[in-house]
Amino acid sequence: MLKLAHLAVDHDKLRALWDVSLEVGAGECVGLLGANGAGKSTTMGAIVGLYRTARGTIEYDGVPIANAGTAHTVARGISLVPEGRRLFPGMSVRENLMMGAFASAASRAAPDAPLEAVHALFPALKDKSRQLAGELSGGQQQMVAIGRALMSKPRLLLLDEPFIGVAPKLVDEIQAALRRIAAGGVTMLLVEQNTHRALDFVSRAYVIENGRTVLEGDRAALLGDASFSRKFLGLE
Repeated sequence: MLKLAHLAVDHDKLRALWDVSLEVGAGECVGLLGANGAGKSTTMGAIVGLYRTARGTIEYDGVPIANAGTAHTVARGISLVPEGRRLFPGMSVRENLMMGAFASAASRAAPDAPLEAVHALFPALKDKSRQLAGELSGGQQQMVAIGRALMSKPRLLLLDEPFIGVAPKLVDEIQAALRRIAAGGVTMLLVEQNTHRALDFVSRAYVIENGRTVLEGDRAALLGDASFSRKFLGLE
């Protein structure tokens, strides 16, 4: 479904990505791992069109989408849950969710069905529909961010640090909801700092260092790699 080949991205005059390649098949849950500053968020932003590519290709369903623009990318069925959630704190929970519906013509025309699906995943959001998003806990705000991305009925969901700043109890609830989303056929690419949690969730993962893809494999292959264990698990 998604293929990045030798992707390079510049931020102003600084190169943030040098050579990132990865593939995500339909129905897969794939991880994107790496230290802070490795280029994970930049990769996610490039996929949805937030950043222009300097070199390389991005294909979705075999069609080039690099530099096509965010509106075009989202309309094709890709949604991003950004790091930090990026909610509108002065708007209600419902208003934040409805912002996600504007990305899809079908959802704009009939937003009730995706809204009901979001409420089924996160019942607390229905109870707090009129509450300001800025008044919610970190975990509840993350639910809103995920729900907003789902309002456009994506086929590919990009999740950038969905568990950061979330209480452990709500991490379990959010992770269970993501498993339900995946079971419904939505393909996922997940960025997560907690390596163990990521490998428990995804079928396989890529590792980025200094803007380059350096390793790829399933849980067993990555945990069996001495360099990976030393850098990301603190094991010698």
